[in-house]
Amino acid sequence: MSRYTDAKCRLCRRQGVKLMLKGPRCLTSKCAFEKRPFVPGIHRTTRKRLSGYGVQLREKQKLRFIYGIGERQFQNYFEKANRIPGVTGDNFLSLLERRLDNVVFRMGIADSRSDARQMVLHGHFKVNEKAVNIPSYILFAGDSIEVSNRGKENKKIKEIIDEKAQLNPPSWLEVNPERLKATVVREPKREDIDYQIQEQLIVEFYSK
Repeated sequence: MSRYTDAKCRLCRRQGVKLMLKGPRCLTSKCAFEKRPFVPGIHRTTRKRLSGYGVQLREKQKLRFIYGIGERQFQNYFEKANRIPGVTGDNFLSLLERRLDNVVFRMGIADSRSDARQMVLHGHFKVNEKAVNIPSYILFAGDSIEVSNRGKENKKIKEIIDEKAQLNPPSWLEVNPERLKATVVREPKREDIDYQIQEQLIVEFYSK
């Protein structure tokens, strides 16, 4: 499976929007998107007008980069969402939001989704009292997530918890900061997604 290893800020510059891939750094003056708000490469001053397909592709890539998912896995999520009754775009976003690495990020225990993914891989979290080290693990309403005993000793997690005196989790997630535990009270809805994305363009992209 291919893995992006170049500078993350290039992705934001290419998409023309902040994807918040580096957490708090993206909100400071050190953000590369703020310093160089143009596309990377030698042809930075020439922006070609995108076709309908190009607009759909860019929207798809934007969402894929936000969650840090490979193309094959991203498409599998779409196919799964398409089989679930209801609006495909809403189902798609709900599946992505309920990934374990994203839930850890939403809990406020990680600065970015990539950091959350690494923490999960290192076995710092439990789901329903059982250790889970799969970032793509899908959570459902009623599931509980908590920091494992090993995770409580992790220096990075300790620093983040100390820095974030007050967490601001989404409404579909109930967080207990004292116990470092969260519960999925319901599946996330479209209005719970706090970034600008046109999921209908992605549906059209994969429906061709």
